[in-house]
Amino acid sequence: MYRGSRALAATLLAAVLVTASACSSSDDGSSGGGASGELKKITYVTAFGALGRDSFAWVAKEKGFFKDAGFDVDIQKGAGTTQNLSMIKSGQAQFAAMDFSGAEVVAGQGKFTDWRAVAAVHQRTLVAIMTTKDTGISKPADLVGKKVATGKGSVSELLFPAYAKLAGFDNKKVTIQPVQATALNQLMAKRQTDALSTFLLSKNALETVAKKDVVVLPYSDFLSDLFGNVIVAPSSLIASDKDQVKRFVDAAMKGLQYTLDHPEEAAQIMNKFEQASAVPAAVAEINAMKPYSSSVNGAALGHMDQDRVARSIAALQGNGVMPTGLTPDKVADFSFIPAS
Repeated sequence: MYRGSRALAATLLAAVLVTASACSSSDDGSSGGGASGELKKITYVTAFGALGRDSFAWVAKEKGFFKDAGFDVDIQKGAGTTQNLSMIKSGQAQFAAMDFSGAEVVAGQGKFTDWRAVAAVHQRTLVAIMTTKDTGISKPADLVGKKVATGKGSVSELLFPAYAKLAGFDNKKVTIQPVQATALNQLMAKRQTDALSTFLLSKNALETVAKKDVVVLPYSDFLSDLFGNVIVAPSSLIASDKDQVKRFVDAAMKGLQYTLDHPEEAAQIMNKFEQASAVPAAVAEINAMKPYSSSVNGAALGHMDQDRVARSIAALQGNGVMPTGLTPDKVADFSFIPAS
């Protein structure tokens, strides 16, 4: 009788433990990692297409960083700041990458406001003037009297007047040629323009198309406080589920660090998912962006300095790119990646 009671008690105890284990391993997507339970389905949008600068997202997916954080991430190819912010605003995406300066400008204009930058992919702006060496353009003042092609409505077009002012030449004496961003390199290769205002990470692609040496004049030489690409999230999501945002940011930064450390593997991973993305071009982009992504003054990778954001806003406002009134807290949440 005593042995029978002990057996029954042991059976009941085992059942309780199994039930408790099942409950503890369930995942409603609001917190916890992804080692067990159902993963939270979310959408992330790249800055623009499937280029080397965005390969870290596919790396985080392939290496299991997103899964470990509790996410099943659908990576969609973005098409620039306006479209990406539209997807954030409509709820089609929970996270997106984009150029921070462009996003600041539209926020300052009151067009998109329900978002905050939560991590910096690039610590400096990637916008630059690029031209082939045979044009004779070697310094900003050489652009006077020339034609400069730029992506229509892009941040590179938006920032050109500020760059010209700080670089010491009159932007009105330069002919700006707004075109589709995908047409830029061909225009330069055919000498249908004198220079491009574009992203410096495409230097290798321009050299390949033009078959000439390329001269790069970075905007950051004069607009040193501007960030490049950042990851943004809806401010409403930050308010309702800060833990989810924190877990995503940490996983994305693991992907970014791995990408910077292993460019060839990162490019191959992206090519696995996006076969049109050429591995050599992606490797070149990753290597080119390393000095722009590296942490500043020993801060953690992805950290955004609040004083620098304030100065970037002041630079954009002071050069007439957007009206006054915008403050750092309206475009960034600095709590996700502390300085150390």
